[in-house]
Amino acid sequence: MPIPSRHRSLTLFAAAIAAQILLLALQIRRGQQVRLIRVWAIESVSPLGRGAAWSVDGARGLWNNYIALRHLREEDDQVRTEVAALRMRNAQLESRAAEADRLAGLLGFRDAHAEVQMLAARVIGASPDRASHMVFISRGSRDGVRRDMGVITPEGVVGKVFAVYPDTSQVLLLTDKESGVGALLGESRAQGPVRGTGEPLLGLEYISNEVKVEPGERILTSGQDRIFPKDLPVGTVLQVQPDRHSPFLKISVKPAARLDGLEEVLVLLTRQEFNFRKDADKSVAVPVASAAPPKPATPATPPKAAAPVTPPKPAAPTRPPKPKPVVPTLPPKPAAPVAQPKPEAPATEPKPEAPVTEPAPETPDNP
Repeated sequence: MPIPSRHRSLTLFAAAIAAQILLLALQIRRGQQVRLIRVWAIESVSPLGRGAAWSVDGARGLWNNYIALRHLREEDDQVRTEVAALRMRNAQLESRAAEADRLAGLLGFRDAHAEVQMLAARVIGASPDRASHMVFISRGSRDGVRRDMGVITPEGVVGKVFAVYPDTSQVLLLTDKESGVGALLGESRAQGPVRGTGEPLLGLEYISNEVKVEPGERILTSGQDRIFPKDLPVGTVLQVQPDRHSPFLKISVKPAARLDGLEEVLVLLTRQEFNFRKDADKSVAVPVASAAPPKPATPATPPKAAAPVTPPKPAAPTRPPKPKPVVPTLPPKPAAPVAQPKPEAPATEPKPEAPVTEPAPETPDNP
């Protein structure tokens, strides 16, 4: 259908104006020598670019924050589970290592006192009564445990056997109010009972005010209670206070053994005395300290190590020359077969020719 002349003229006019505008846009320059038509082109295309970038960012965020993060969360949960398992495993290994150290200490102590009959036992429980300081051990009458037997650790005295059952026993700790042990001071050798107070500390009683007692002094068993041998460590003096209303000192004692963390103990099956000083009694090492300097002199034994001067003994390789003279002696022995001419002695067989004397009977023929 042909376009009316009036509309055709308008179209041509609009096309002419658009062409003029384009030509002007090509000629006009804006800041930084950028043509106007370039600005129009960029402004017209930039919304499309911004929309495309927004779409891409949205899709990427959806992937990173939901789809990919979903797998990361699963991996994170798995890693946390593995970390918790490893922590538990590490705690178990540390516990076993500590137990191995304790058992090694018990074994070493027992081997160092092999002349004394001891029975190792594990602490399997404690008394539910907080006022009662008792523990149960894994040894009983079937193992030879009897009432009033002493219980110790490599650190010192723990308590005594209070009750015995076929497979378990009940041990009364030193800290119990009903517990006590005959003791003496390591320096003055003044004797007095050590009693429990129901608290972590013990009390040494009936020590005269005239006795000089210093904090840190070791307290040992006296053997008078007929439960423990003599000179086993009980504890150390923590505090000394004079009592104005009594002729005796008020002495607080810290136990030598860790009574609040017992796990393994040793039951003394005999009251035989033994030298506990070898491993635990450091207080006895104090008087011996003067003699200690000579002990360092024992490193004089390294000169014995100088005995490796004996490497001159390797000069013994001169012995090989001795076999050399023996070697020539051996050939002469095979030379002995030169005596083989002796077998020529069979040449003496001519002796049987002596029977040629048979002509002798002819002599009787002459008569």
